[in-house]
Amino acid sequence: MDSEFHRRDERRIVGLQIGRSPRSESSVVSECHLGLPVVVRTPPILEDGTPFPTLYWLTCPLAVKRVSRIEAAGGVKAMDARSGNDPDFARRLDAAHRRYASQRDSDVPPTVHPRPSGGVAGSRKGVKCLHAHYADHRAGNDNPVGEWSVPRIEPLDCTVPCVLLLSDGPALNPDWRAS
Repeated sequence: MDSEFHRRDERRIVGLQIGRSPRSESSVVSECHLGLPVVVRTPPILEDGTPFPTLYWLTCPLAVKRVSRIEAAGGVKAMDARSGNDPDFARRLDAAHRRYASQRDSDVPPTVHPRPSGGVAGSRKGVKCLHAHYADHRAGNDNPVGEWSVPRIEPLDCTVPCVLLLSDGPALNPDWRAS
């Protein structure tokens, strides 16, 4: 794959993956084995000036579908309960929220108000969104919820790409199916 072509079309590729136009430029921090984005880093202040607490955004449609299944089966509630019952897990989760907020806030000029707040997915404590925790972990960060999610989501083993890189730009692949 031509990496220059890929970089030029990243916003369009992400838009196809998430089903809408992204609200700001982002940077790819994790790719799948087919060279497509799995996680992007979003700016803390969107192009229209809106504060945005989610630093790492999951774009891979296969991962999104698998995480959604876990959430539908009670995964958020289970992880939130674990954070209340497992002191080591709670300590690591609190550290992940603090680190996440610090990473995000380092990109916000001090004069900008309102500012995004909270940790992973804007939460100050506990678990709000498994997608955000998995994305944070997939971006290379220590996140116990994301770590717990990995064996339930991966491998991201698509045999065909979700997005095709055509000469006239990216397009959804009609042959792609989530499993």
